[in-house]
Amino acid sequence: MNLIYHKNLTEEKWFSLSLAEQMANIGSEIERTIIWKNKDNIEYSQLAFERALELVDLTKLDPKNRSRLGELCRMREMLVDWFFENKYHSTDKSWQNYFLGFNYLARINV
Repeated sequence: MNLIYHKNLTEEKWFSLSLAEQMANIGSEIERTIIWKNKDNIEYSQLAFERALELVDLTKLDPKNRSRLGELCRMREMLVDWFFENKYHSTDKSWQNYFLGFNYLARINV
């Protein structure tokens, strides 16, 4: 995955978002992944998933998230497993629930 999907998104702009906002944006891409997967459009589902991973990687680079790096790395590992292999038995619903809290937090803090 060497492509850059969010071409207009700079580190400065991404880093200006709160962790909740960053995670909510990642969750939006995961939601798109699920929607396209359920429509049997593997190509679009994979593109959405790759965009989500790009945002996860940007979130990991954000200095304010340094103390959360372990959780962010584990989340990325679990997302990759869910999409490709699913040996941890994650479900679409479990990922929707995980990101729902960040959406709520991002909205009440705006």
